[in-house]
Amino acid sequence: MRASRLVALLLLLQNRGRMTARQLAEELEVSVRTVYRDVEALGAAGIPLYGAAGHAGGYRLVDGYRTRLTGLTAAEAQAAFLAALPGTAADLGLGEALAAAQLKLRAALPADLREHAGRIQERFLLDAPGWYGGTDRTPHLAAVAAAVWARRAVLLRYRRWRAPEEIERRVQPYGLVLKAGRWYLVAGGPSGIRTYRVDQILGLDSLDEEFAVPDGFDLAAHWQDHLAGFRARLHTSEALVRLTPEGARRLGVTPAGDGWTETRVPIESIDHAHGEFLRLGADIEVLAPAELRDRIAGTVRTLAARYGR
Repeated sequence: MRASRLVALLLLLQNRGRMTARQLAEELEVSVRTVYRDVEALGAAGIPLYGAAGHAGGYRLVDGYRTRLTGLTAAEAQAAFLAALPGTAADLGLGEALAAAQLKLRAALPADLREHAGRIQERFLLDAPGWYGGTDRTPHLAAVAAAVWARRAVLLRYRRWRAPEEIERRVQPYGLVLKAGRWYLVAGGPSGIRTYRVDQILGLDSLDEEFAVPDGFDLAAHWQDHLAGFRARLHTSEALVRLTPEGARRLGVTPAGDGWTETRVPIESIDHAHGEFLRLGADIEVLAPAELRDRIAGTVRTLAARYGR
């Protein structure tokens, strides 16, 4: 859209000062010829800008001129709140809106604060996903986000871990949560509020049915309750262990002194604890339950025989 591109060009010159036609073309992802036409259009509209040829040439606004075209659109305001998370706005289909919002925000700032904002972007970056976690494919994320914005019910085809593995659910999408690089949908349905992994959504149909979020529902508070309940469901058993000072540090236990520390720690299951405790190597000794101790002892014997050869 040419109108939004003209505003973007004007804000670029206001934020950065002199820019060549080539630089403007790269920023706006258009041809240099298009930049020439846009500059002519701005001049014809009375915008005080001028161009200079040569090595130090380029376009710039007359000193002291500042546009007041800095009002945010709805999409740009939504994107501005996602600016701290790399890729988030793009995932939700708001990448272009975010770029426009950042230009407008910069243009509205005094020169010293604008420079400070630039230094922040140069020196700080948040990369939420973990090192070894692959990026989940979320082809239906934009459609889910659109339903969340519009408060419109959807029909989901969803893959879950227990049988039947594929189910169909009519839900009301209340909100989206990005946790450790993975998207989750919090939605209401016949059985109450449930959480769905967006990468496990196989298909989505938007229904011609609007809904209202229940009074008092708070997405952040609900998510914290969900996490607390999840952890409580996971850690239904416990193990009695002895830890070296290094083992205590790695397990997040306060050591009793310079020697071994005996403590009880919650565990999810024998299988899960077996793998987690083996990572601590010689810094842990499992005393109970006997089944877990025997499992680890058997693994250690297998490893000793394998590496002893």
